Amino acid sequence: MIVLQVNQITKSFNGEDILTNVKLEIQDRDRVALVGRNGAGKSTLLKIIAGEMSYDSGEIIMPKNIRLGYLEQHAGLESKLTIWDEMKTIFSHLINSEKELRSLESQMADPSVYEDTEAYARVAATYDELQLAFNEAGGYRFESDIRSILHGMQFFPEDYEKPVQALSGGQKTRLALAKMLLSKPDLLILDEPTNHLDIQTLSFLENYLKNYNGAVLIVSHDRYFLDQVVTFVYEVSRHNVARFVGNYSSYLTQKAKNYELDSKKYEKQQEEKAKLEEFVSKNLARASTTKMAQSRRKVIEKTDWMDSPDGDEKSASFGFTIDRPSGNDVLRLEEIAVGYPNNTVSSNISFSVYKQDRIALVGPNGVGKSTLLKTIMKQLEAAGGKIQYGTNVQFGYYDQEQAALTGNKTALLELWDEWPLMNERDIRNVLGRFLFTGDDVQKTVSTLSGGEKARLALAKLMLLKANTLVLDEPTNHLDLDSKEVLENALLDFPGTIIFVSHDRYFINRIATKVIELASDDATLFLGDYDYYLEKKEEMEELALENAVVENTVVTKVNTSTIDKEAKKKERQLRRQLEELESQMPTVDAEITIIEEKLCEPEIFQDHEAVQQLQMELDQLKEKQDNLSNEWLELQEQLEEIAT
Repeated sequence: MIVLQVNQITKSFNGEDILTNVKLEIQDRDRVALVGRNGAGKSTLLKIIAGEMSYDSGEIIMPKNIRLGYLEQHAGLESKLTIWDEMKTIFSHLINSEKELRSLESQMADPSVYEDTEAYARVAATYDELQLAFNEAGGYRFESDIRSILHGMQFFPEDYEKPVQALSGGQKTRLALAKMLLSKPDLLILDEPTNHLDIQTLSFLENYLKNYNGAVLIVSHDRYFLDQVVTFVYEVSRHNVARFVGNYSSYLTQKAKNYELDSKKYEKQQEEKAKLEEFVSKNLARASTTKMAQSRRKVIEKTDWMDSPDGDEKSASFGFTIDRPSGNDVLRLEEIAVGYPNNTVSSNISFSVYKQDRIALVGPNGVGKSTLLKTIMKQLEAAGGKIQYGTNVQFGYYDQEQAALTGNKTALLELWDEWPLMNERDIRNVLGRFLFTGDDVQKTVSTLSGGEKARLALAKLMLLKANTLVLDEPTNHLDLDSKEVLENALLDFPGTIIFVSHDRYFINRIATKVIELASDDATLFLGDYDYYLEKKEEMEELALENAVVENTVVTKVNTSTIDKEAKKKERQLRRQLEELESQMPTVDAEITIIEEKLCEPEIFQDHEAVQQLQMELDQLKEKQDNLSNEWLELQEQLEEIAT
């Protein structure tokens, strides 16, 4: 069943087009991602769909019975109630029904009703009917549902009586998300739901959305999250929207193939256009050929020439170099404790850092990851232990709070004041590589967006030419394109990297080691994030198998055979999915080629050629539909295994 249709939506601000003739369709249980650069119009489209913003033309079609839930970016819950009471407001209808049931029970216990057969039968019938409806609506489990969602969002029983207004901004955002999930709308629209979530909470949200009974539309810069959750991707680019089947990685593959095809087509068109223009310029003035030249000029004017696949969207372009290499031993931490006066956050941290290591620090929020980086950078004193620094180590520190940026300075002076020997042209060139062009360089830091501040901080980091980069959440505020550029720059960096990030996709690409911080130790894993997860799972299984309680070995319920079969089946399904995803772009490309041929004048006038191409096109579209249906069936089977 279709739960949402967006048809030919157009929106502009102050005469500037934001969205043009946008089409989008969502069916029941679809998991759809909306991706694109910052400022492309993703949040605008979500607000239009949610009815929060008007549009210039087009239509939004939704069945009348569809309940829509929309959580906008940075939305925090404001309430004078406690956390528990605020969550219960969602179920006020069930609470009222429960009160009515208690009232009916009292009536049935009343002797005047109990002894009156007709009155008792009437009250009992009402009670049975209400109790059945109460049960079907989840009346006996809604408190359990509240506890489950709150636990997943890192709110525990000791938090339930806290007033909502006493929570931090991040906690209010998590609570708003928890409330939205509990309300279970038919279409759940989430704008950057992964902000303020640690990795553990992200995993909970992923699993919840995979098994969600309704449809989900998400804007997120968390690529790992999108890979885990979504089954369709709509890309917002140059005011338009394009649809891709599959998760985020599949979208990237398809987009790369489409770009290659479009580039070839564009080059061919430009060659044809150049030939026509050359003919016109050479023959327009000649009496004998002027009519032919005029005819060619009309062709040029009437032809709908395709735009360059590169478009006018610019990407940042930078890399990190070093002045001189460090020694082989970069850092050694021995029994380090970190925190603030009278508040030790984490202790017993020991590990070594060697030249060209790429180390990711992971762990729950509040365990001291950022605090440890500040301690390494000597911005905070260690609460215990010892840090040894290697020879020739030059640090470059990226602070997620951008504390090193000066609010009243312009972007130009932010760099120039620190590198006064550089001339203005070179400073402007550096800023240009980070997408600060023209008057942008005169913007004051306080007026910059989060993404602009992040790029400015990265520009300063690049100019340092440090051999050891210490990065605290470097992908925060960056759009997907900028994240890709940053990752490629770090992959080419010849020095050492120590970083904290909640971006698991980023960790997978960059990290060669993962260190998991806990309140009283640090554990080293030699590999990327996926390897870390595998080893964690193995360690947990081994610990469970070897657990001893009251001198009795606790053995797991014998589900290993079932688990192995399920995992085997899951691997088979994933291989089949990968095979289908590799076929889909090829079929799409073949359809595009035939549709282009059908538009060519020499083909269009050949009835037999048109008939043959149309037959091939119909077969390919049927194959496309079959592949899509088969892909969806496999995806559903995977979801069943997960549950």
